[in-house]
Amino acid sequence: MVQKYQSPVRVYKYPFELIMMAYERRFPTSPLIPIFVHSDIISESKSEDGATHVIERRCTLDVDAPRLLKRIAGVEYLYFVQKNTLDRRQRTLHIEAYNETFSSRVIVREHCSYTVHPENEDWTCFEQSANMDMKSFFGFESTAEKIAMRQYAASIKKGKEIIEYYLEELEAEGITFIPRWSLPSTSTKGSSARPIPTGRVEHSRVLNGPADTVPGSSEDKLDADYIRRYLGELSPLQESCLIRLRQWLQETHKGKLPKDQHVLRFLRSRDFSLEKAREALCQTLTWRKQHQVDLLLDTWLCPQLLHDYYAGGWHHHDKDGRPLYILRLGQMDTKGLVRALGEEPLLRHVLSINEEGLRRCEENTNLFGRPISSWTCLVDLEGLNMRHLWRPGIKALLKIIEVVEANYPETLGRLLILRAPRVFPVLWTLISPFIDENTRKKFLVYAGNDYQGSGGLVDYISKDFIPDFLGGDCQCDVPEGGLVPKTLYHTAEELENEEVKLCTETIYKTASVFKGAPHELLIEITEASSVITWDFDVCKGDIIFNIYHSKRAPQPAKKESLGGHGLAGLGGTNLQMIDRSWMLGLDYSMVETALTCREGESIQGSHVTRWPGFYILQWRFHNTPTNTRVDDVLASLQVSSHKCKVMYYTEVLHSADFRGSMTSLASSHSGFSQLSAATTSSGRSKTSSIASR
Repeated sequence: MVQKYQSPVRVYKYPFELIMMAYERRFPTSPLIPIFVHSDIISESKSEDGATHVIERRCTLDVDAPRLLKRIAGVEYLYFVQKNTLDRRQRTLHIEAYNETFSSRVIVREHCSYTVHPENEDWTCFEQSANMDMKSFFGFESTAEKIAMRQYAASIKKGKEIIEYYLEELEAEGITFIPRWSLPSTSTKGSSARPIPTGRVEHSRVLNGPADTVPGSSEDKLDADYIRRYLGELSPLQESCLIRLRQWLQETHKGKLPKDQHVLRFLRSRDFSLEKAREALCQTLTWRKQHQVDLLLDTWLCPQLLHDYYAGGWHHHDKDGRPLYILRLGQMDTKGLVRALGEEPLLRHVLSINEEGLRRCEENTNLFGRPISSWTCLVDLEGLNMRHLWRPGIKALLKIIEVVEANYPETLGRLLILRAPRVFPVLWTLISPFIDENTRKKFLVYAGNDYQGSGGLVDYISKDFIPDFLGGDCQCDVPEGGLVPKTLYHTAEELENEEVKLCTETIYKTASVFKGAPHELLIEITEASSVITWDFDVCKGDIIFNIYHSKRAPQPAKKESLGGHGLAGLGGTNLQMIDRSWMLGLDYSMVETALTCREGESIQGSHVTRWPGFYILQWRFHNTPTNTRVDDVLASLQVSSHKCKVMYYTEVLHSADFRGSMTSLASSHSGFSQLSAATTSSGRSKTSSIASR
C-alpha cells in the first residue's frame, strides 16, 4: 500500500541565505536528531559562477524499531541517499531523498524545498512531501509501515526545532546577516548588514486564508501557523490528509472549493480516511447546489407559526467558546407543528439553524482567538410525554437527523439533555440507531435536577449564561412553545400527499450517461439569434458535451432501454434523441466544438443559434483509462457497463427578450457563500461554451 504525505507551508521570518547556513549545520551529523547517525558526501559540484551547488550525501539512520525486527531484517542501520540542489541565484534549495536499504521491498521518495516567500523576500518558506510503497517486508509489512510513518511524523515535527536551534546558535556567534549571491564582478559595496529579530524564530500565517484563495496561485497553500490558529492542533498525518484532499478539490471541483473548516469536519467524521471523506464531501457539495442550500440564510422566511411555537434559539456560548443553542423540546408541540406545517418547513428551519451555526463558529473563532468548529446544544425535556412519540413526528425527526448527519458532520460539539423524564428511554431507543456513533458519544443526559451543582451545567456553561428557566440569572429569549391550535392543522390527506421538496424538488435535473448510451436533450428554436444557456455539474465520471442542429425533428424522445446494461433503477434519466440511422453532416451537424468535462467540474455556457430548427444537447461517456480508482473498479464488478452522472439546468433566451451582451452569459464559478472560498472568472472557453474552473 502506498502511503503519501504532504506538509503545510512553514514560514520562517528570516532571509533565505541565513536559513541555508542554519540548515548546513545539520551535517555531517546532529545531536538534535538521534536517529541521524552520520552522513558522507558522495559527490559535489558547483557551477562556474558559484550560483549552483549540488551535494549528494549517503545518510546513515538508526531507526527506532524492535530489536527482533532488526535481527529478522538483518540490518542495524538504514541508508538513504539525499541530493541537495542549491540555486543561489533563484534562492531555492530542492532536496530529493530515497532509500538504499530494502529498496526492492520498500520504496521511499521524499522531496523538500526551501523557497523565498512570494510576498516578502526576506522570509523563507519550507514544504515537504513524501510517499512510501511497502511491497513486502518479511511478513511484517503492517508493523514496518506503522514504525516508518511514526518515525517520519516525529522527524517532521523535529525539523522546525532544529532550524530554530541553529538560527539561535548563529545569532549567539554574531552572525545576523548573509549577503545575497551576486556575480563575482558585481560590486556589493552598497550592501549593509541588517540584524535579525532576537529570540526564537517567529512563524506567521502570511499566506492568504481559504476565504480569499485564488485557485492555481501560491495562495492555495496552507501554512502551519494558519492550521494551528484556525483549525486546531493536527498531527502531521492529519495535516497531510487535509492538504491532499484540498488539493484534490482544487484540481477537480475548481470554483466550488469549500472552506478548510468544513473539509476538516468531513475528514474527522471519517477518521481521516481520504477516500471516504472525499466521497461524502462531493455528495454534500452537489446537494447544496442542487437544492440551493447556499442561499438559505438569505431566502428562508421563517413562518410566523414557527416564530410563535418553535421553542428553540441561540443563546450566548459555552465555556469553550462554542455557540450555544437551546431547544425546549418538552415545551414544544411537535405533533402540532408537523400537522400544521408539514415536514418541509421544519426541515428548512433546522437547516437554517445549522447554517447559522457555521457562521457563528467562524465569528467565535475570530472573537476568542482559537479554532471553534462546533456548537453546543442544550435540550430541556421537561414536559416530554407520549404526545412527542407520535409516529409521523418521529418519522419527520428521523428524516431531519438523516439530512443533518450527512451534510453537517462534526458540527455538534456537545449535547446536554436536561430533566429527562421516564418516557425518554423510549424516544432514545427509536432515534439512537440513526445517530452516528461519534455523535452519540457527545451526549450527556441528566434526569431530574441532576444538572444542578458540580458535574452539571456549571461545568460547561458559565453561571452568567445559565438560562433563568434552569435556575440561572441570564434572561433567555427562547420561546416557550405551547400547543398549536388545531384550527391550523392540515388535513390528513394533505399531509399524506406532501413530499419534502428539499429532498426531491429542484430546478436541476439529473441524468445517467452510459458507455454507448449518451443522454440527449431536445430544444426547439423558432427564431434565429435565440440564446441557449446551460449550467451542469459532472457528478460522476468524465463526459464529452456536444451541441447538434437538425432541420428535421427527431423521433419522439424515447427512454433508453437499460436491460442490456443491467443498470435499470440506478437513478437519473437517460434519453436519446438522435436516431441511430442518422449520419453526421447529412441529417444533423455539430455547432459547437466538443468539450471534455472532468468529474467534479461545473460547466456554464451559452450558444447563439444561427438557424431555426432543433438543437440537441448531448452528454456522452468519455473513457479515461488512467487514474483508475479502487471504488471505480469495485463499481465495474457490480455492473456490466460504465456509468457517469450529470446534473443540469438549461434555459432559452429568445432574441426578442435578450437585451444583454454575450459577456453577461460568460461563465462564473459555482461557489458556496457559506462554505466556499471566493472565486474568480474562468478563462477557459470553447467557442461560446465556457467551462468554469
